[in-house]
Amino acid sequence: MSENEGERVVATASRRERLRAEATREIKAIALRQMADGGPGAISLRGIAREMGMTARAIYSYFPTRDDLVTTLISEIGASISEAVESACAAVPGTDPGGRLIAWGLALREWALAHPESFRLFYGHPVPGYQPPEDGPVDQAARRVCHGLTRLVAAVWSPARHRQPEDPSWSDLHPDYAAKIQAELPDVPPAAAAMALRVWGRMHGLVALEIDGHISPVAGNPAALHRAELLDLVRSLGPTHTGR
Repeated sequence: MSENEGERVVATASRRERLRAEATREIKAIALRQMADGGPGAISLRGIAREMGMTARAIYSYFPTRDDLVTTLISEIGASISEAVESACAAVPGTDPGGRLIAWGLALREWALAHPESFRLFYGHPVPGYQPPEDGPVDQAARRVCHGLTRLVAAVWSPARHRQPEDPSWSDLHPDYAAKIQAELPDVPPAAAAMALRVWGRMHGLVALEIDGHISPVAGNPAALHRAELLDLVRSLGPTHTGR
């Protein structure tokens, strides 16, 4: 093969890869739009193929099953959320754990408002009949988000209070959750892990209400309401940590 022929082969392969990447992005975008229009059960490879002018056989070369598409979507959404909140935290000095926790919560809301359907798919609206692969990319994406928040809560919680008799033990948490925290975050005590779940409930709850349209009719400034909740949350973890 001559040098020119080799260059043409490389150029053709690069173009093919670029077109495939573009088609993959379009497939994922249409799937999220299907979900926005008809709920999580509306995601359909055949419907996507019709919209793109592809045959069913062609689209199956991108994603063999609907569940493969959903797995890719959820794992990529989790990575995107993690990158957003981790970047926000990194901008706050490590000497301000309360500020880092607030930055995490603010970044979560901003991401959710920018990607409402992705937020719903990752957290709120399960796809009927979908079973994620065991300990696959979906679980890994969820653990990355969960463990990042748990670390932040532990950093605020640990120096802020002494152990109390009523604090949870590992046996009070779900065995799978406890085992994963103990294995991957060995320095986090069970009371901090339990507190992280409560913190997550407050953070997620307010964002989910806003995403589903329940906050704007009653709050003139949802952003201020969200920030006030985060400040109160951080202060409740310990009197010496009030955040930014």
